[in-house]
Amino acid sequence: MNKPLRIFLIAGESSGDFLGAALMRALKAKQPGIEFTGIGGSRMTAAGLRSVFPMEELSVMGLAEVLPKLFKILSRIWQASSEILKTKPDAVVTIDSPDFCFRVIKQVKARGGSVPCIHYVAPSVWAWRPGRAEKVSQFLDHLLTLLPFEPPYFETHGLSTTFVGHPIVERLSYRGDSTRFRDKYNIPESQKILCLLPGSRMSELTRLLERFSETANIVLHDRPDMLIVVPTLPHLKSYIQEFFVGKGINPLVIDQEEDKFDCFAASAVAMAASGTVSLELALTDTPHIIAYRVNAISAWFVRRMLKTPYANLVNILLNRPLVPELLQEQCQPAKMSQELSKLLDHKEARAEQLRGFREALIMIGLGDPETPSQKAAEAVLSVINKTGGAA
Repeated sequence: MNKPLRIFLIAGESSGDFLGAALMRALKAKQPGIEFTGIGGSRMTAAGLRSVFPMEELSVMGLAEVLPKLFKILSRIWQASSEILKTKPDAVVTIDSPDFCFRVIKQVKARGGSVPCIHYVAPSVWAWRPGRAEKVSQFLDHLLTLLPFEPPYFETHGLSTTFVGHPIVERLSYRGDSTRFRDKYNIPESQKILCLLPGSRMSELTRLLERFSETANIVLHDRPDMLIVVPTLPHLKSYIQEFFVGKGINPLVIDQEEDKFDCFAASAVAMAASGTVSLELALTDTPHIIAYRVNAISAWFVRRMLKTPYANLVNILLNRPLVPELLQEQCQPAKMSQELSKLLDHKEARAEQLRGFREALIMIGLGDPETPSQKAAEAVLSVINKTGGAA
């Protein structure tokens, strides 16, 4: 009897845990009996992963947070690579978190490991640091990308690459239920909603929340009956509620994941910090703008390094400014409120965004008979078949 396939997976944060769990389910559907070991969160554990150590140890952001834990992180890199060398899985699949994952792979290769190494989610070489494409091609065996224009950047350097699509298109059940949201919070159908999404990190809130609040006040001046809703994470809810005390706004602050997409669907318009949330808003057909601001030094470095004219993924995919981007000097309440009012008052501006959303989502896999996780599973199995798995 043939031994079951064994795959070692590594995810370092929540988004990777989501990708990893979906990939595991797709692999099990195609290859019953497959076994999973590695590092992952609650979703991957529920899908059948035996986690070597808690993924949360890797969820570290910024130099100040990394330095106190540096020795622990280095020991975990050694532990992960040692586990791979000891168990000799048929493949290693690392998911995003390149700072940790790439060090594990390079250590495995340096210590004589011959297991095929596949990375899921390409480094954004099209946005900055294009030289990374050549570097990763030296130690990866295969790369899975989320965006359709990414493979050529890596194939030029001889790295076998597969575009699989973006996980957002697998969340069709997350397209939101406007009626459910309004019923739950007793919001009349006639009351318009402005959704504010100032970010999921405290550093973003401290930079953006004041500007988002001032923008909402301007919008409310001409639309006093409009409801402001702020979806956030549970650990940030009290901070946001306290911030708005005395600001002349009484927003509804929600922190339940199941309410977030319902809120998007119920909103007439949204204003969001730049990020993947723009694709989530596109999925729920929510017209929106994005706004972002960093300190002047960071902005100077970003502008020197950035290789794309857009910051928003929808705009990057379409190669046109469909979603207004109010960044740095443009991140001003007067300008932000003007763009929001345009989307509220002009049907054609709203319709143009909705058409563009559909176009962008189709580009990353919406409507494809195979989901991104199914395509990723096929690619992983193909690499194992070609290489013969563990040596």
